[in-house]
Amino acid sequence: MDRRAFLLSLAALPFASLPAFAATEPAQSVETGPAKRWPIGSQYYPTKVAVKPDLPVGSIIIVSDKFFLYHIVAPGVAMRYGVAVGKDELKFRGTATVARKVKWPSWTPTREMIERNPAYKKYEDGMKGGPQNPLGARAMYLYQNGRDTAIRIHGTTEPGSIGHAVSNGCIRMVNDHVIDLFNSVPVGTQVTVY
Repeated sequence: MDRRAFLLSLAALPFASLPAFAATEPAQSVETGPAKRWPIGSQYYPTKVAVKPDLPVGSIIIVSDKFFLYHIVAPGVAMRYGVAVGKDELKFRGTATVARKVKWPSWTPTREMIERNPAYKKYEDGMKGGPQNPLGARAMYLYQNGRDTAIRIHGTTEPGSIGHAVSNGCIRMVNDHVIDLFNSVPVGTQVTVY
């Protein structure tokens, strides 16, 4: 399905006609409690939404210019999360597969990232995983044709970045949102980024 058809399918579903299971109330995280603790706009809270019924169950669809990630959980139903995406010149587009999943991942900036931001040079040998690591609590590594794209769906130490194009190409999520997604998707999950 192309991006335009996908976006039109979302626009064609008025919220007033959504069934009770597609309420627009934010989900509550098991790990951090009520949504009011998330320093993001309420439109980016995890929300169960209706989507086109022919989208593959289990897949992830990211609509970069709307800052939303959709995890298709049943025919016609998705869990929608707010995300931060790559800066204009660094946006990833295409289809990939979740090939690795890591809890509290380490981080090593690429050579290109260090060139764009020399402050990253002190991490050229890597930064251990933990609460101060920019990849946050979880990371899902995206591959194409068996090769690492260097693009991740990961947590963040900057939850206020959700809803903005600020990253070096990766897809950022609030840490407890990425934990929920991480726990829901297996290695091999298809990811399409528009």
